[in-house]
Amino acid sequence: MDTATAPHPALSWAAPTAPTASGNAPRVSFGQPEGYDGLARPRSLGGRGRPQATAAAVCLVLGLGLVTGAVTGSWLAGDSGDDGAHSAFTAAGDLWHSVPVDQLFPPTVRGHGAGPGGADRTWTRVAVAPDSDCAGAFDPLLAKVLDPVGCARLVRATYADATRSHVTTVGLLFAKADAAAMTALAGRFEKEDLGRRTDLMPLPYAAEDSVAAGFGAPQRASWTVSVLTDAPVVVYAVSGWADGRTVDEPEPAEEAMETGATSAPAQAGLGHEAQGLADRVERALRKNVGTPTEHPS
Repeated sequence: MDTATAPHPALSWAAPTAPTASGNAPRVSFGQPEGYDGLARPRSLGGRGRPQATAAAVCLVLGLGLVTGAVTGSWLAGDSGDDGAHSAFTAAGDLWHSVPVDQLFPPTVRGHGAGPGGADRTWTRVAVAPDSDCAGAFDPLLAKVLDPVGCARLVRATYADATRSHVTTVGLLFAKADAAAMTALAGRFEKEDLGRRTDLMPLPYAAEDSVAAGFGAPQRASWTVSVLTDAPVVVYAVSGWADGRTVDEPEPAEEAMETGATSAPAQAGLGHEAQGLADRVERALRKNVGTPTEHPS
């Protein structure tokens, strides 16, 4: 890497214990500004006396004049909500190297109400993968599905639950695509129900000398994939047992979390593990770019 463009050591994905560097993250927002109703209609003046009606009409004209002037000024100044959203989208794509590891993948993640029946969960990070491209990071079919949005960088971390009996890998794929391409991919996932296909499960990250050392493809039990449309990021998580047992019938988190689900991953709460961690890593991502948007537990 050219030393002129190398990130500060505190931001390096190869150094997961590096101290955070506050103030380095760009403060932008994914959220669209709230709209306002431009069809403001005057109240009926039929029940008022002449003086009150005249005064109300004058106020209405003055008010409309101020609103019109403000809108005209905004147009002349080139102030566009679309421009702001585009800037936020673009800035979000750089977060993998501008935000410290501990802010995107906190050492400890607390999931209030994230477990089965609304139980609380706590996850401890056991490994962080060095940032990489996406070569070999996904099974070939999933790689083909994700190919239209490209891969600028991939960052991953693996967590263990409080009992160290479950392990979950969470990943953030920073895409090269624009908002239209991300929206198209998200639409395809929804329309074709791709998030439920077992041949499109993400791969885990198994780290040597950790509780997740035996967490490979055959150990995948539950998973979730979320394609963001307000940032060039695909968020995913895949969970399994820490004892290395293989899983013959993995189940998507959405199904494993359903009331009454009886599969082994569902009974073990592994759907909640995958979905709960994915949601909270996405929240951490949004927090680092200044948007208040959060998903419910």
